[in-house]
Amino acid sequence: MVQRLLAVLLLAVLIGVEAQAQGPPREAGATTLLKPARVFDGEAMHEGWAVRVRGERIEAAGPAAGVDSAGAKVVELPGATLLPGLVEGHSHILLHPYNETTWNDQVAHEGLALRAARAVNHLRATLLAGFTTVRDLGTEGAAYADVELKQAVNQGIVPGPRVLAATRAIVATGSYGPKGFAPEFRVPQGAEEADGVDALTRAVRDQIGHGADWIKLYGDYRWGPLPGAHPTFSLEEMKLAVETARSAGVPVSVHTSTPEGMRRAILAGAETIEHGDGGTPEIFKLMVEHHVALCPTLAAGDATAQYAGWRKGEQPEPPGITRKRASFKAALDAGVTILSGSDVGVFAHGENAREIELMVAYGMPAENALKAATSVAGQVLHMNLGAVKPGMFADLIAVEGDPLRDISALRRVKFVMKAGTVYKQ
Repeated sequence: MVQRLLAVLLLAVLIGVEAQAQGPPREAGATTLLKPARVFDGEAMHEGWAVRVRGERIEAAGPAAGVDSAGAKVVELPGATLLPGLVEGHSHILLHPYNETTWNDQVAHEGLALRAARAVNHLRATLLAGFTTVRDLGTEGAAYADVELKQAVNQGIVPGPRVLAATRAIVATGSYGPKGFAPEFRVPQGAEEADGVDALTRAVRDQIGHGADWIKLYGDYRWGPLPGAHPTFSLEEMKLAVETARSAGVPVSVHTSTPEGMRRAILAGAETIEHGDGGTPEIFKLMVEHHVALCPTLAAGDATAQYAGWRKGEQPEPPGITRKRASFKAALDAGVTILSGSDVGVFAHGENAREIELMVAYGMPAENALKAATSVAGQVLHMNLGAVKPGMFADLIAVEGDPLRDISALRRVKFVMKAGTVYKQ
């Protein structure tokens, strides 16, 4: 009886949480006219624009005098900037901040139901922070839960952004974790182990069969007797994985921070490289030549440095932050395509804008940083979003102020619409 009562109470709480984020049901074909102070359309800022939404798509956008308001519900957004819903290119919705619980303990000691329950809150926080799409790059030991959470969002069970799922991710045997157990124990890993022709082919196909929108490989990691990261998969193994995924129309992302790991990923045909801390001018030039985008994850390094004791703003930057700043500048100088991706989960979900702020702080023009989280993200992820123009999904947010003048305006979200449904106003 007690268990039944607790279940009823939990259901009531979840319904209450959803009601806070999900507005009243939207009539099919309903029309809304949004009137902000300015519109960033994914490419440039425009003063005095209005945007008309019908159903789940943008119907018109341009100077307010030329956008028909007949039959539309008018939403006034004075002083605000309207822009495409932001995209998080590197998320882990099943993780929570490492200063709360270490990665090792989350993967080894937190159960799947507990992690999924947390993830429901993570999805809601992300959406209300103005991020209407996330690419989740690995469940870190939580099997295929990202696919099921994606289904829960799509079915309207819980509020959240669009989810691109990578399921378990793939690592070379012996190179990942959790670690710290007696060597005679074989513990479940935070990603799927696979090596060589047969195992890699099977793992890629199996993850796609379980709903993976992207395949993620770990091209290097901290393994072996020497300090630092070292390449794991050979170039031939990576090429095989990319070719197998490409047969199903699924792109490949590679976690790599060493020059050799990055080189192998580029030549193998990966579409994005995650982190890239050790990238050199030569490697970034190769990325440009092969049209490979970089997800720099600046915010993750910034967060972990602070967890390790760095008092940001009071102490000099740790060497790792200085190296990251330099490699990001080298990528910018080379003209590498940048996809905004923060590795959120290392730090709190809903604080995703930290990545965009850091890109600006590290030398990227604010306009380009916004593009990295909108129009460029739509292109890199092969999705019909990231721009304010007719025919695009009506994923739109409004923030107080002008983010081109003050990028921190992205934290002041006052309006969120996804596919024409208002979640925050």
